[in-house]
Amino acid sequence: MARKEPLLSALKGAVLRLREGAGPCTDTSPHLVSLCQLLESILRKGLRQPAWGFRTRDYWHWLEQLPAGTSGRPSPVSSGIRSAGRCERTRTAQGRGRLFVRLALQGKVLAAAVGQLAQTPRLLEVRPAGGELPTGGGLRNGGVICAISLFQFYDPGSSILGSEDLREPFLSLLLVLTEIDFSLDLQNCSFLDESWLLPVCSTYETVPCRALGMVLRYVDGRVFVTKVLPGSQAEVDEVVLAGDILDEINGCSLRYASPGQYGGKEVLEGAIPAVLEGDLAAREVLFDVKEAEVLVQEKVSSKLLSRHPYPSISCVGRCPWSPSVFAFCVVSSPESPDGSTFDCLVFASSSAQECEEIVGRIAAGFRHTEWFV
Repeated sequence: MARKEPLLSALKGAVLRLREGAGPCTDTSPHLVSLCQLLESILRKGLRQPAWGFRTRDYWHWLEQLPAGTSGRPSPVSSGIRSAGRCERTRTAQGRGRLFVRLALQGKVLAAAVGQLAQTPRLLEVRPAGGELPTGGGLRNGGVICAISLFQFYDPGSSILGSEDLREPFLSLLLVLTEIDFSLDLQNCSFLDESWLLPVCSTYETVPCRALGMVLRYVDGRVFVTKVLPGSQAEVDEVVLAGDILDEINGCSLRYASPGQYGGKEVLEGAIPAVLEGDLAAREVLFDVKEAEVLVQEKVSSKLLSRHPYPSISCVGRCPWSPSVFAFCVVSSPESPDGSTFDCLVFASSSAQECEEIVGRIAAGFRHTEWFV
């Protein structure tokens, strides 16, 4: 007699509530999140973890190992897995697994994915040479026997997918889900790494302009709008508000983006020698690192040579072969060569210790300030 499983009972109730609704299930449906959470709990129940604990195993790890298809053509399941795996907005196994669930609900292939796992359990389990093979045989390769076993991923005693008696009613409920139409925003997925609750996503189109007039802050891998400047294009459009998150621009994900493009620390190794070899006249300067900006003055006359607010600085670093030399990249000036995005400014301090202190203060400054577009 099959054991009672509360998760299946809860899933049955969630499916019935969805069937009672009129029209397709969208992101605004009050029952969508609870459905997805139940599906995920079932997919995770009884999931075995690696003995050595190198990484936490999730259901995505068996999804990405399913066969790609037959006759050289990808199946609908493998197409969904490939889309989830290539998505730049999700960075974790949890995020990719959740994206696949959303793709599979809309594409009506979640039952096929679970059925494929059960019917073609070709996931490999390595056993020592000469070890006893489980029923079904195995392959010997280089003194190691690779045995086919579904139970590498699921414990048959505690899981739903690893128990045939529980897997069948689960598959039946998934087949009922294929009768329900889902209309989900599959591009809105970058928060799946953290939560099933997704923010409202809208597309913002603007006329070409030199500056949009938004003050941005980079926090925990995301780009926040902290202020819309008065009289700017962003204010005229009346679309972007303070507190919004910019997810992508022109199809390029901004997840873990940086304030400046092509001005990262990797450019310093080549930019520093290029500046030093450029036959530019060196001059003695006074270097002042303030709370919000860096000031450079001529030592003799105290004439202000340059002022660089931290948001205009993209990176700072010390010279690898000369510990007293440091440099930082700033947004290019009008005098810069055509096509140049950043200027590299190189300085020599009186000692390696002073150099390290200056670099640390500049780095702390531009990491904790805002930048503008």
